[in-house]
Amino acid sequence: MIAYVTVGADDMALAKRFYAAVLPALGYEFEESSEGLSYTLPEQPDQSVALPDFYVVPAFNGRPASAGNGTMIAFKARSQKEVRDLHAAGLAAGGFDEGQPGFRDAYGPRFYVAYLRDPQGNKIALYSDDPNEPGREG
Repeated sequence: MIAYVTVGADDMALAKRFYAAVLPALGYEFEESSEGLSYTLPEQPDQSVALPDFYVVPAFNGRPASAGNGTMIAFKARSQKEVRDLHAAGLAAGGFDEGQPGFRDAYGPRFYVAYLRDPQGNKIALYSDDPNEPGREG
């Protein structure tokens, strides 16, 4: 079970702007401290396992933060429209396009996804696989 995910950022104001445009719409609550930015999902009464937290912090070793090659963090959206909306919001908030919203042949017929890089270069996926929405075949 993943307990939390941490990404590094050198410019916390830019990181805050980017993640504030994306994560609250997915239900994440925000907290800022001297250590960085914390995003958590509220616990539900019938929840059996804790959902992973997401942290954005300066690199602990004091060196510049860097994005891992091959590293990606995926966030589940509620709909294809939300994927499109959040991709656009992330771009408007200083992110970079890494793949427009849509279906990908390599994934299942309902996997609708968009890819972004945050201002530091960390790769973020936003996806929906709602069986009530049209799939790749229409």
